[in-house]
Amino acid sequence: MKKHSFVICFANFFIASLMGLLLRWMYVSPIEGINFQFLMHGHSHVAMLGWVYMMLYCLIIYNFVPKEVQQKRIYNRLFWITEVAVIGMMLDFPAQGYAFISILFSTVHIFCSYYFARMIWREAKPTTFPEKKMLRTALLFMVFSTFGVWCLGPTVGLLGKSSAFYQICIQYFLHFQFNGWFLFAVLALFFKQIKLKIDEKKFRLFYNLFVIATVMTLALPVSWFFTNPVFYWINVVAVVIQLLAAILFIKNTRSQLQVFFGTLTSVEKIVYGFALFSLVLKIGIQLVVLVPELAQISHQIRDFVIGYIHLTMLGIITGFLFGFALQNKFLDIQNVFHKWGVMIVLIGFITTEILLFLQGFYFYYDMGLLPYYYLSLFIGSVPLAMGLLIITSNLQSQVKYTLKVVAKSPH
Repeated sequence: MKKHSFVICFANFFIASLMGLLLRWMYVSPIEGINFQFLMHGHSHVAMLGWVYMMLYCLIIYNFVPKEVQQKRIYNRLFWITEVAVIGMMLDFPAQGYAFISILFSTVHIFCSYYFARMIWREAKPTTFPEKKMLRTALLFMVFSTFGVWCLGPTVGLLGKSSAFYQICIQYFLHFQFNGWFLFAVLALFFKQIKLKIDEKKFRLFYNLFVIATVMTLALPVSWFFTNPVFYWINVVAVVIQLLAAILFIKNTRSQLQVFFGTLTSVEKIVYGFALFSLVLKIGIQLVVLVPELAQISHQIRDFVIGYIHLTMLGIITGFLFGFALQNKFLDIQNVFHKWGVMIVLIGFITTEILLFLQGFYFYYDMGLLPYYYLSLFIGSVPLAMGLLIITSNLQSQVKYTLKVVAKSPH
């Protein structure tokens, strides 16, 4: 993939961070004429589909599609069609929320993702069995997740937006996007980076447990809307299975991970370590909600919900994506702007996560609001946008410089 494609991905992420910063400021001082809910829809769509999806698009093609096949024009054309859909959502969601134009662009994005999945299924050439298995499963989860979106229209017509089934359709989409498509895709890429070698039977056991757990943990968000205890117990079994999968993974890859980390620079070690720690923390949090009271509270306290979503989105997924960008030289580890840009983003993330979960515990113990909480959360979010601005602007200047050099060189 061309470097300008990665500039677009980081630019999308920067814009999503600005939307997030504005959302945080609106808690400090509401702004007349801006609809908070609409802006939140724009923020989440650009972050998920403009940053994570587009980065996975570029990295999957770069790592798994043969170099000669990558040159096909369709990959570049599909990238730009998908980006137009992202820009459409970026502009229309904050203005109108779910309306004809935003839904139209969302639909275009979904059909682009289907075509992407079809091309990768046919043309990707993963070098190992684990890479192939994880990549194809990620693509299946991506398609699988969109069924929730297609159910929204009929649900609104038949039951209305206030119905439990409408909320479950949304949770279904988000669950299989985050825990299916995104997570399996970054693990496929991670296995590629560490050159994972593992006995096929051992890998199949880990893989089967992981897939089963991913499907069954959907029971937790379903239990928020249906009080039947069967959903709680399905989630209990799923979380235990997920823990077993994690233990198997660590046991079978520990020595390879040690070798892999030994080859990394200090910044790469921090970024990958950060992503893996966030993954362990996510699994730990899912174990905590096995307590029935905490399972319900986790949904009711908004700060816990946002903290958990950001832990997955920024801690795990973005942590891995930063690692891949550094290792594949799309971000230059020797470049002081890239190095400090990444570190500033991590500082912003850690600060806001501490504030979100601390406030969640304050609410849980009926201790009220942290002093200057919303202002602190806004200030803590500033480094996220600052770090991304540094990275994006420097990437853009590098691309411009490269184009000038190419233009001046004799043909």
